[in-house]
Amino acid sequence: MGIFRRRLRAADCGAAAGLRVGVREVGREAGAVAQVSPAGPVNGYVVLETVAALPISTWRYLWEPEEVRHLGPMAQDWHAAFGFNQDDTTIPVVDGLGVALVCIQALNRRVDELTAEVDRLRQSASVSSTVGANHRTPEGRRTPWLDTTP
Repeated sequence: MGIFRRRLRAADCGAAAGLRVGVREVGREAGAVAQVSPAGPVNGYVVLETVAALPISTWRYLWEPEEVRHLGPMAQDWHAAFGFNQDDTTIPVVDGLGVALVCIQALNRRVDELTAEVDRLRQSASVSSTVGANHRTPEGRRTPWLDTTP
């Protein structure tokens, strides 16, 4: 069972070329279906663990003023973690966005799993409290293991 549910995508509807974000077409930046070769499924939990272990820091380019700061991983750390391309001096925007989206999907899936588990535990606890509500034996004596009186 994969961690991602299949949802209708714009590319499935043949509308990828018509989607626009700001002034950029999504297809040109992220890879239109007709322009890419799918490489396979992604395990979002593995990507999430990789991102969690990725060193994040503030930094600036050497040519920028001292007060300028960026936040994120070093390109070399990114390349060591993911190895998407041969260039270990830059992080392609499309890769950063893809990793972020996969992590969001994995976190959403984990929240759904935890919510279902909490619901099961709540139901189990309510059944247990109903069953254990009568702490007295049929004869009216307290059961010794539940007796909290001195």
